[in-house]
Amino acid sequence: MVEILHKSCGLDIHKHFFIATILCRTGEKQQQRFERDDDGILAFKQWVVAENCDVVACESTSDFWVPIYDSLIKHLPVIVGNARDMKALTHKKTDKIDSEFIARLALNNMIQASRVFPKDHRNFRSYIRLRLTLVQKRTDLKNEAHSILAPEMFNLKDVLTDIFGKTGRIILSGISSGKTVDQIINSLSPKVRKKSAQIREILDREISQSAAIRLQSCLKLIGNLDDEIETLEKEIFN
Repeated sequence: MVEILHKSCGLDIHKHFFIATILCRTGEKQQQRFERDDDGILAFKQWVVAENCDVVACESTSDFWVPIYDSLIKHLPVIVGNARDMKALTHKKTDKIDSEFIARLALNNMIQASRVFPKDHRNFRSYIRLRLTLVQKRTDLKNEAHSILAPEMFNLKDVLTDIFGKTGRIILSGISSGKTVDQIINSLSPKVRKKSAQIREILDREISQSAAIRLQSCLKLIGNLDDEIETLEKEIFN
């Protein structure tokens, strides 16, 4: 059996403000505008709780709804509906009309609620998404470094499995900072020095100043991303 609701609140949420409309089954309507900041959200929460609303509803537009949802969910039900499904029922007109329309849909149990994960789960998923973004950016920079090295004919892949591993980074840093071949080789581990003849053959050339500057920039950004990814992984896996 579908629960009969007597009072609902619909929200039309924007980046800096939101319009809230309370509708009663008896026909009364109240409407207010709130700032989307801590004070505005607190004032809104006090209002809907004092008015004994059965439910608050909104569209899942961007993540603007998140702080409002988190402030209310322990006090009364909050429905976050799929914006695409709700817009299929009407054409958007004004903020006030949209807010009232959402309230009317909620009052008549016509909004299919989207799944909203608990806050700690959402935080975890945010870490995962950000880590993926940073890894993709790091991959782009590594590809750019390969593109820089190719026309300079530094074919490090011929002797190193991963030119961005520990050994590869020592060599790349040496190349981009103008170190001599002997200085670079002497900074490598004894095990790697066994390939010194092959490495020397590859490094026995000069890199252009333009390529050196661009390579240094890539290496610096890759290092920064490594640090940020490591920080996120501690939050994810610990």
